[in-house]
Amino acid sequence: MTALAGCSTSSNNADNTASSTSATTQETESTKTEQTQTEKALALIDTFATGDTDIAKELLAEDYIQHNLAYGTGRDAFIGSVEYLASADEKTTVENIRAFEDGDKVLLQTVYNFAGAGEQVAFDIFRFDNEGKIAEHWDNLAAKAEPNPSGHTQIDGTMEVTDLDKTEENRKLVEDFLYDVMQGNNLDKTPDYFDGDTYIQHNTGIADGVSGLNEALAALAEQNIQMIYTTTHQVLAQGNFVLAVSEGTFGDKPTAYYDLWRVENGKIAEHWDVMETIADKSTWQNQNGKF
Repeated sequence: MTALAGCSTSSNNADNTASSTSATTQETESTKTEQTQTEKALALIDTFATGDTDIAKELLAEDYIQHNLAYGTGRDAFIGSVEYLASADEKTTVENIRAFEDGDKVLLQTVYNFAGAGEQVAFDIFRFDNEGKIAEHWDNLAAKAEPNPSGHTQIDGTMEVTDLDKTEENRKLVEDFLYDVMQGNNLDKTPDYFDGDTYIQHNTGIADGVSGLNEALAALAEQNIQMIYTTTHQVLAQGNFVLAVSEGTFGDKPTAYYDLWRVENGKIAEHWDVMETIADKSTWQNQNGKF
């Protein structure tokens, strides 16, 4: 009996160990696959630096929709870009600065240097489908510049996401600001959106303060250059950060505006942006449109 009991105990221990090992393995595998949307988006852009096409293939939906007009649409086209960068003489670098999530979309602010072509500051938006695959992409890019008149760069400044309970309130504030001020429908309301002259500016050519913005717009007007916002296509928000994707013109050229605002105590407090001229349709590598 003792021997049998001993054998029985040993068998149970072995079974328990095997069961525990199996459960641990399953848990480890589950942990590996259960990435957040933000983690997936970051892993995807990192393939530009690593050249890992297997990761790109795993993350992307086959019918991936591309709105960067310089590239073809679809998963295979993206993988082709990764392969091209991997074959380049100079390595591509990817430095993510900020990352936010809003529903099925992830927003990334990143500094890229594609195969040594020079540093670019970018906003990327990735949409996820119901299966957790990256299904669509929009972006705006601009060359990295020297600090602006107030000494700020395109990427420094506040990093922390706060006020998650105010996400929708802050989204509405920016939507109203776009309509009233940026689209010029109620310019007399401009002071309502700011705490006096307090406004930290990261635009490469504009100084801090509402006064700095007004001075820059006046200088453009003297050169007969207008910055016009006509349509807002997306407004993404997480806590105190709100990104707006708008369409308009700058100096009569069709322009995509990506504006990231930080809201503090119900007022617009800080601003980052990337403006990009929309390429002529004859040069488009896909027909999905910029927006």
